[in-house]
Amino acid sequence: MKILVIEDHEDTAKLIKKVLKKEGYAVDYLTTGAAGQRRIELNADDYDLVILDLMLPDKSGLDICKEVRAQNISVPILVLTAKKEREEKVMLLNSGADDYLVKPFEFEELSARIRAITRRPKKTLPTELKISDLILNPATRKVTRDGHEIDLTLKEFRILEYLMTHSNQAIGREDIISNVWDFEFDSFSNVLDVFINKLRNKVDRGYPRKLIQTVRGIGYKLRD
Repeated sequence: MKILVIEDHEDTAKLIKKVLKKEGYAVDYLTTGAAGQRRIELNADDYDLVILDLMLPDKSGLDICKEVRAQNISVPILVLTAKKEREEKVMLLNSGADDYLVKPFEFEELSARIRAITRRPKKTLPTELKISDLILNPATRKVTRDGHEIDLTLKEFRILEYLMTHSNQAIGREDIISNVWDFEFDSFSNVLDVFINKLRNKVDRGYPRKLIQTVRGIGYKLRD
């Protein structure tokens, strides 16, 4: 899952990125409203969520929210606000925000809000992803094959989750990287291949049916 943070206080943005990366999210951040809005308009499909500060110096988060929604951009938006008035919260929701969080906040609550918002997909998805005898539960982060639990790191889990949500499709390396790592990741490195090999050892080793397939010249595919 990939998140865009738009927050003018860079130390705060870096802290949010640091905390969310520990939970396995890929995070980019920008420190101006104008740059943030351009990124949303040009790359909305690259992100699963936008965390948007309300009080940006060059352009308000409220205006950004209104303008991107006017362009039929549907990426979920979580607004960070220092205002506690009920009218302000109602205005945010009416302007297209999916949720809001009042500053100062606990990171546990931020993580809970993110999970709640991202459980509201554009189309209804099952609570469990199932390919052959491989089952992944996004909420509990539990993965089993043939009833046996598989212990995955957060990054391995995110890669497998992305492959399973696009099962039987050839997924390009760039698509996987852009959804699991942040904007600054070196796509020419072999880190993805290393993680895929680790996943194969955990998911396919010892089973006659190999689910993780290499698609030559493109990337990878999880085949049912």
